[in-house]
Amino acid sequence: MKTQENKPASNQNLHERRLAATPRGIGVMANFFIDRALNSEVWDVEGKRYIDFAGGIAVLNTGHRHPKMIAAIEAQLKRFTHTCYQVLPYESYVTLAERINQLTPGAHAKKTAFFSSGAEAAENAVKIARASTGRPGIIAFSGAFHGRTMMACALTGKVVPYKVGFGPFPSDVYHIPFPIDLHGVTVEDSINALHTLFKADIDPKRVAAIMIEPVQGEGGFYAAPPALMTALRKECVEHGILLVFDEVQTGFGRTGKLFAAEHYDVIPDVIVMAKSLAGGMTLSAVCGKAEVMDGPAPGGLGGTYAGNPLAIAAAHAVIDIIEEEQLVARANYLGEKLKVRLTKAQATVPSIKDIRGLGSMIAAEFFDIVTNQPSIEAVKRVQQAALEEGLILLSCGVYGNAIRFLYPLTIQDEVFDEALDILDRALAKA
Repeated sequence: MKTQENKPASNQNLHERRLAATPRGIGVMANFFIDRALNSEVWDVEGKRYIDFAGGIAVLNTGHRHPKMIAAIEAQLKRFTHTCYQVLPYESYVTLAERINQLTPGAHAKKTAFFSSGAEAAENAVKIARASTGRPGIIAFSGAFHGRTMMACALTGKVVPYKVGFGPFPSDVYHIPFPIDLHGVTVEDSINALHTLFKADIDPKRVAAIMIEPVQGEGGFYAAPPALMTALRKECVEHGILLVFDEVQTGFGRTGKLFAAEHYDVIPDVIVMAKSLAGGMTLSAVCGKAEVMDGPAPGGLGGTYAGNPLAIAAAHAVIDIIEEEQLVARANYLGEKLKVRLTKAQATVPSIKDIRGLGSMIAAEFFDIVTNQPSIEAVKRVQQAALEEGLILLSCGVYGNAIRFLYPLTIQDEVFDEALDILDRALAKA
């Protein structure tokens, strides 16, 4: 790679150019620039190799540049790249909708619409819920993350950095506490807060939907207790409210099920998905009960790039890869292996307060051993020590005190073992 001055690129000069050319609001974690990637490994512009446990933030369940996905995109590229589906439709869009309608939980009739990003899908889920019910109110949870656009920000239950300086946000959005035993919030507390909300802030007959992540993503990888899901379904049935699952980060095998909803006895009315749906191509979807999805009038849904044919082709390939390579089962295998290693490390690293997760959606949460308070400093030390040895890790949580592990489910066994060894050393150093 060459710079604008026809000199070999370096991480330092690219960093300087980034600061001059792009706004500070686009925060960047890594201090290096990627040049190429394959499956679970990436190489920077100076040739250094890293093991990718970030996966583009849960986008790469099928890894970087899977050959079957590349072949599918190349085949579509030779036919056409864009028409806008609402102007000139194409069969692959319809076929993918049919596949998702079949793969998502529930035997009821379903319909699916495609969009470009997770935030866009979340916003359209709100539009669909409001149009279907004729009601304005939406209830979400503390710690939730639903995206960075204005309605998605309103739904998100984390202020820094997602909401600072961007208000006011759209109205008729309310939050209740997400139950987390570690932080002293029970399912009963959450449901009591919902009942208080119904008495103090909004009539339940004005609520269109309750939106929840089955496992909170940015919020800390906390899985919703089954009792919460059961209680929410009861409330929704009683008051005619739609139950919406945001599976943007949990979907497509990450939790050891194709969709995290399969861990519960509750069937959502609507599911929002994106990220690993198309393996790095920009595609999201909203799938729901047919009568709910038909709430908006013709022309009310869509977007110029929504359901781009290249992304649709990638998504077909992703679903094939997950099935053929049994990545749902592999998510459970890899997740258990990681948990065993983290549990062993916990014996000598007392700042690891909690290890949790479903499938390969695993997190380790850190507390200060003196104050017994969430410790973002411990997380940063582990991240830095790992990065120095070539392992990329992400943090999460309202307090930023958890490390989440988002390796590709296609990761080679020897590379996974290498990464776990690096993690052991990073934990010991920190």
